[in-house]
Amino acid sequence: MINVFANLDFYTTVLLIIALLFVLFYEIINGFHDTSNAVATVIYTRAMRAQLAVVMSGIFNFLGVILGGLSVAYTIVHLLPTDLLLNVSSTHSLIMVFSMLLAAIIWNLGTWYLGLPTSSSHTLIGAILGVGLTNALIIDSSIVEALNIPKVIEIFISLIFSPVIGFIIAGSLIFLLRRYWNSTRKRMRIHLTPDVREKKDGKKKPPFWTRTALILSAFGVSFSHGANDGQKGIGLIMLVLIGVVPSGFVLNMHASDYDITRTHDAIIHLQHYYEEHQSVVNHIIRKSKHESGLKIIDEKFYCDNSSPMKVLKQTSKILIQIQNYSMLKQEQRNQMRRLLICLSDTALYVAKLPEISSSDTRFLRNLSNDLLNTVEYAPLWIIIAVALSLSIGTIIGWQRVVITIGEKIGKSSMTYAQGVAAQLTAAISIGIASYTGMPVSTTQVLSSAVAGTMVIHGDGVQTKTIKNILLAWFFTLPISIIFSSLFYWLSLKLI
Repeated sequence: MINVFANLDFYTTVLLIIALLFVLFYEIINGFHDTSNAVATVIYTRAMRAQLAVVMSGIFNFLGVILGGLSVAYTIVHLLPTDLLLNVSSTHSLIMVFSMLLAAIIWNLGTWYLGLPTSSSHTLIGAILGVGLTNALIIDSSIVEALNIPKVIEIFISLIFSPVIGFIIAGSLIFLLRRYWNSTRKRMRIHLTPDVREKKDGKKKPPFWTRTALILSAFGVSFSHGANDGQKGIGLIMLVLIGVVPSGFVLNMHASDYDITRTHDAIIHLQHYYEEHQSVVNHIIRKSKHESGLKIIDEKFYCDNSSPMKVLKQTSKILIQIQNYSMLKQEQRNQMRRLLICLSDTALYVAKLPEISSSDTRFLRNLSNDLLNTVEYAPLWIIIAVALSLSIGTIIGWQRVVITIGEKIGKSSMTYAQGVAAQLTAAISIGIASYTGMPVSTTQVLSSAVAGTMVIHGDGVQTKTIKNILLAWFFTLPISIIFSSLFYWLSLKLI
């Protein structure tokens, strides 16, 4: 691994180390900024002591990062086009990274200090968009070339609709619990607040099964948070390394002969599929050429929807001659990354077309995963470093946001049922988003879930708090775009 960095000069090496530390610092901030949401309800309802809840949340965040996969990580990486990462110098790449991280860290720390449960996901994505858009202005290129527009649209949809979904699901759960789980005195206890429970029953802690549900759902939120937000840190580090040290990270240099054979087999299967469906597929691909956003990049590399066989043959010709990627020159590695991403994107685009059967859709998606097997990866040391940073962040600075979640969203205190409904909604929603590769906001999902339970419960919400959360949600994206754009532009002017 050390050999990968051997060719870097001293100045670049120092800046690279600082950049990696910045990413880990961002993840620590993410830990105490976002993870406080995961333990807010379990602490507020007195289901667990705060110190124990925070430590256990840190452990489950760690496990979430380790076991959560890499789909969200590479959604972040693919926000910026491959050529933007590969066609700039190491210094330029580092400037891009520092601009993104400074913007994200400043906004996250500011909103945390004010106790506002804002979204680290919004902040990071806005910072990446700011760099991409500013780069387009500087080199006088189009927005389509500056950003991966299809990915941007997918992420915007997930960020906009995930709080709405959280509000509806949590509200529905409270409606069902109030309607069907209140027939006896024992069942009614789930609808008590901690203070009312202490006055009526003389007990500070929730009933046993309610307490169990609160604890398990809190750990579920922590695990889902690690699986989703931890991957964003992994994606950031991979952005840094691909931009600064492409020779070692543009492809998985530790990929085995089996991994490369698996990728080549996917190419062969895709060739056969296109040959068997030539008339239909070619017609569809030609018709949709301009819709997909894929294009010819240069005379040596074709990513053209109307001629997938050309790209397949070009890729197959390279892979059939090698047992590992170290046999390729640097330019060939860059080209291989572009080719595999191109083929994967085209296969996924075809899989979504209405003319394609459900079995063929599954087949094409599996081939797409195999094509990216040696492209979408992360070394184990990166995963562990991010997991540790997120866990460390969890145990500090959590109090501010806990108070906002527990006391300042609704007009009355949170009941046990509301805590369970909000946490179950967040754990399941964020878990599904992580599995599908969509970066969503733990903060926004949980806050909206709590608000949903308050509205359906009949207590209503505190207008001032909701207004502040909505304003922070609305301004996070444009402010992080502006911050990163300014940092990026000023840095380029100064060098």
